[in-house]
Amino acid sequence: MLKTMRKNVKSLKPVMWIVVATFVVAIFAIWGGAGRLGERNRSDTLVSIGQDKITSDDYYQALRSRLESIQKQFGGELNANLIQQLGVPQQTLEQLVSQRLLMKIAREMGLRASDAEVRAKIMSYPAFQQGGRFVGFEDYRRVLDYNRVPLADFERGLRSDVVMGKVVRVLTAGIFVTDDEVWQGYQKQNDTAKIEYLVAETAKSEAPAEPTEAELRAHFDKDPAAFRIPEKRSGDYVVLKTEDFKKEAAVEEAEIAKYYKDNPAQFQEPERVQVSRIWLPYTEADKEAVLARAREARSRAAGGGDFAALAREYSKDDKAAAGGDWGLYDWRSLSAPETEAVARLDKGGVSDVVETETGAAVLKVTDKAAAVTRPLSEVSPTIKGILEDQKARALVAGRIQRLGKTARKEKSLDFAAQKEGLRPASTGALKRGDPLGEFDGSGAVSEALFGLKEKEISAPVYTYAGEALVELKTIEPERPAAFEEARDEVAKALLEARKAERAQARLREAAARIKDDWSAEAARHQLEYKTVEAHKRDQYLSLVGDRPEIDALVFSLPLRKASEPVAVDGGYAVFRVLERTEAGREEFEKAKSTERETLVEEKRNKFLQSYLAQAREEKKVRISYDTFLRLTNDVLSRYQK
Repeated sequence: MLKTMRKNVKSLKPVMWIVVATFVVAIFAIWGGAGRLGERNRSDTLVSIGQDKITSDDYYQALRSRLESIQKQFGGELNANLIQQLGVPQQTLEQLVSQRLLMKIAREMGLRASDAEVRAKIMSYPAFQQGGRFVGFEDYRRVLDYNRVPLADFERGLRSDVVMGKVVRVLTAGIFVTDDEVWQGYQKQNDTAKIEYLVAETAKSEAPAEPTEAELRAHFDKDPAAFRIPEKRSGDYVVLKTEDFKKEAAVEEAEIAKYYKDNPAQFQEPERVQVSRIWLPYTEADKEAVLARAREARSRAAGGGDFAALAREYSKDDKAAAGGDWGLYDWRSLSAPETEAVARLDKGGVSDVVETETGAAVLKVTDKAAAVTRPLSEVSPTIKGILEDQKARALVAGRIQRLGKTARKEKSLDFAAQKEGLRPASTGALKRGDPLGEFDGSGAVSEALFGLKEKEISAPVYTYAGEALVELKTIEPERPAAFEEARDEVAKALLEARKAERAQARLREAAARIKDDWSAEAARHQLEYKTVEAHKRDQYLSLVGDRPEIDALVFSLPLRKASEPVAVDGGYAVFRVLERTEAGREEFEKAKSTERETLVEEKRNKFLQSYLAQAREEKKVRISYDTFLRLTNDVLSRYQK
């Protein structure tokens, strides 16, 4: 995408104008555009912030735009499960709430954005830069027109952006860091240790003999409070599945054609660029020699040499063995100078030597294909499925609303269900978050149960499969477990404790026998051997986790001296520090200003998170999570496999 900042806007191909939209839509969607063509406006309230509102349409458009932007940026296909795992819906909602809160606070402070400030913001916006200069207001308007973004809406969003920047600066103006904090932060980033460690995994310990009844009772009696029966709730529920209503959801060809016309970005295959790289790391001491070698490799590649063979000969990164192939997507994580060099290359092109802070690169675009829009004939079945799903969900929503209204009026879900020709089922006793059948693997119904009073009927509960209503019948409060109830849990806990004891003993015995070469001896003693070339504080360690006490050990242990066994995530481990590099004051003084800015920014972000959390309570932020789930499911249904 950085190429849009450097190429002449007038000469951009249509696909590049769409890439520009990834910058433009970010502002347009965040502040609530006019809605997309062909989609109904959702004016119902999703979030209330005092008297201010975030509508369903605000969230719907922001989520759609964010997902489309992710798809353009990273290529490939998104699916509903991946989107949920990444937490995109929740992040989008939180972003909207935080921004609206800040705008409300700005209004209370009397902060405004002048026309001159908005104009300056437009002129500095990355998507409208060419060679470090503003492209001009004519081309600025053409970009917005091409992406069907109304000028007034976009500039209103930028005005809000300027105001939000002001309120953030006001709120965080008093934040500073001391010299000691800056030094400690620099040490944290620059102190490194080459370490090795041995792990005796609890999971691989020999299973001890089954404990006797007396041993189980003794283990239970040591800490009976550790074993409790959680609160359980049961109720009656009715579920309407979307799939069952699709036979009533007829879709006309005209509707398919209209959806295709109104959603062009959804059917565009992004530009495909495959890149290979030769990478030679350098230090200040050997930089010139390495650059000479890089120029030699570049000359041979540009002269028609086999780039893959040259990569295997010259390159020093983990892709060298594969001929330097960084694929269609991995190369996008390279440094800015490298990705910018790729942007200037056509298929088969070889870059000049690219210098970065840590090394030299030679890049080749091995394959390149322009973005294309899939024809209507090809995507028609997909669109039909989307529209059928939308219509079926609408039918389900209408019927569930009618059912809920009758149930609440009659104070009986059973009565309302029978009136609709349905029969409620019992949930059975559920813990919070327990799944319920195939239609509710995420536990939405049990979560709803835990938000009800006895005999109360829920609002519609949304799942991928459809919608449900549930009426709370009984509550079984949390209570201490009797030994008989907790017997299986006690047995499991005791066996795990004994396996951990065996792992610790095995590691202690092996560590006493193993001398210098840990890697050679580890397998013989059934231990996992790990090594890290440059471990830093707060860095995750395999089989260990992220543990401050391990960092304290690693950065204080005498060199080449084995530690005592310590408990880690996977069992027990012993550590040895082979080398240690400590931050120097001279280099620190050179980087002090940058380090201070980084730490101040971290403090500002932490302060804002805390401030906004408190503001949410004071400003009475209320979120309709039922609406949130319904809208999210509506969007994610388009990404179902």
